[in-house]
Amino acid sequence: MSNVWDAGGYRKNAAFVSDLGDAVLELLAPRKGERILDLGCGDGALAESIASMGASVVGVDSSPSMVDAARVRDIDARLGSATELTFENEFDAVFSNAVLHWIPDAGAVLDGVARALRPGGRFVAELGGFGNIAAIRVAQRLVLENRGIDLDSISPQFFPTPREYQGLLDRQGFSVSSIELIPRPTPLPQGMRSWLETFSRGVMNRIADPESYLDETVRALEPSLRDTEGNWIADYVRLRFSAVKAS
Repeated sequence: MSNVWDAGGYRKNAAFVSDLGDAVLELLAPRKGERILDLGCGDGALAESIASMGASVVGVDSSPSMVDAARVRDIDARLGSATELTFENEFDAVFSNAVLHWIPDAGAVLDGVARALRPGGRFVAELGGFGNIAAIRVAQRLVLENRGIDLDSISPQFFPTPREYQGLLDRQGFSVSSIELIPRPTPLPQGMRSWLETFSRGVMNRIADPESYLDETVRALEPSLRDTEGNWIADYVRLRFSAVKAS
C-alpha cells in the first residue's frame, strides 16, 4: 500500500470506517465454527465483531502499528501483504473492508484469496468503487501538479466499476452472488484536514511542504464538500460484493 498507517491516528480520525462496516458484515454472515481471514484487518475492530459471532479469525495487515492494535483485542493478527498471501485451502471465508482500493495489483490479491479459500468458500468485501472521493482526488491532483508532482505516481488507488471487478473475479473462477456500487456521502466529524492527515500520509511523506499541501487542498475542497454550517462530507462511493470459490 502507498499510505502509512498509525493505529492511534486512524482510530481518532477514521473510526467511521469500521463503524460503517455493519452492512458488509451482514453480507458475510459469519457462522459459528467457521475459519475466516480478515484481509487488511486494521486495528481489529471488525475482526473482533466476527469473532464475537463464534468464528475463528485470522487478521493480516501490512502495518505493524495496526497489527499490534489488533493483537490487543486478542485477534490472531499477522504482518503481511495482501498481494503475497501464503495460505492454502484454509478458510471458509475471506473478508475485507476499505482495503482493496489501496492495492492496484488486484490480480495478485485475488490469486492469494482464491488459494486461501476452501472450495465453496466465500469472498465478501467492500472497497472504494468508481467515483469514490473523486472531488478529493481532483483537488489533490491540482495542488500536487502545481509542484510538478503526479498524484497517481505516489499514491495509486484502484476504484473499479462493478463490471470491471466482476470480470476480475470471473477470471479467477469465482461465482459472483452480488455486486453493487453504493454512493455513500460520509460525514467527517474531525474535518477534512484530519482526513487528509490520515489518508494521504503517503503523499505528505514524499513532498517538501506537507503543511502547505494540506492548507491548499482543504481550501480547494471547501466549496464542494463543506456545508454552510461548517460540516465536511466526503464523497464516498463503495463497491460491495459477495463471491464464491468454485467447488
